[in-house]
Amino acid sequence: MPSNQSRPAASFKPDVIKNFSIQAPAELLPFVTENLPEIKRTRLKQMLAHNQIAVNGTPVRQFNHPVQPGDTVSVNFTREFQVFYNRRLKIVYEDDDILVVNKGYGLLSMGNDKVKDGTAYSILKDYLKRKDPRNKIFIIHRLDRDTSGLMMFAKNEKAKEAMQHNWNNMVLNRKYVTVVEGDVEEPQGVVRSYLGETSQFEVFSTDDPSQGKLAVTRWTRLKEGSEYSLLEVELDTGRKNQIRVHMKDIGHPISGDRKYGAEASPIHRLALHARTLRFIHPVTRREMMFETPVPSSFIRLAR
Repeated sequence: MPSNQSRPAASFKPDVIKNFSIQAPAELLPFVTENLPEIKRTRLKQMLAHNQIAVNGTPVRQFNHPVQPGDTVSVNFTREFQVFYNRRLKIVYEDDDILVVNKGYGLLSMGNDKVKDGTAYSILKDYLKRKDPRNKIFIIHRLDRDTSGLMMFAKNEKAKEAMQHNWNNMVLNRKYVTVVEGDVEEPQGVVRSYLGETSQFEVFSTDDPSQGKLAVTRWTRLKEGSEYSLLEVELDTGRKNQIRVHMKDIGHPISGDRKYGAEASPIHRLALHARTLRFIHPVTRREMMFETPVPSSFIRLAR
């Protein structure tokens, strides 16, 4: 073959991973050595140093790392385990079918005409492609750019279609926390209206069903102050900008939400966070629930 002719790309070699369930307390390297007697200890030490041994999905290099009953030890004979790190996006849960992440505020869920890269979708796509170029990812639902919190992605079409086609039955509960302007006197309430959208992409609330889609928002006061109140918000429907518009409707716009009536932005962000996500797994059919802490800046603001 001439030297200036490119060689065909090598075919991708899939990971060969062996998993072990821990039955009794042990140290990592002695455990792996005992369970893989056909591999020399020096080779296992090299694999440990190169992130090819993981405990509960996290690579570990410490040879005497303690493992406990219920832990899973995984050994990758092909390559190192990928370690995901992004300061604006955290993986909360991952299996063969779905990813649950905690998205930071200011990060787009997916690209648009102006922005293609640096979105939650593109970051996770790159992460999965590094594992295996054949991997795919599908967005199931979105959060506004300036809303932080829990989102779910699918890793195959079967999971995506199961969630999207049965969304109302599969998603059991979604709760948000928000800081709104003013002292909310009522302990709880329900907002029901129809939401439409102007040609300038601003969502508006109306009582006329011919001008929008029904939106129902339930809220509970968690903490009240003279200037700001902390609320927990639960959605019966998932419309664009629903919480933001409905908080404006009750006379307490979300802190930092100048688009929908806020006067100030004391923590320099929209004070809205998707805190709880409970759903039926699209493949295993098990009930899954994830919850993140209330952002500390929200608690300070609502004092």
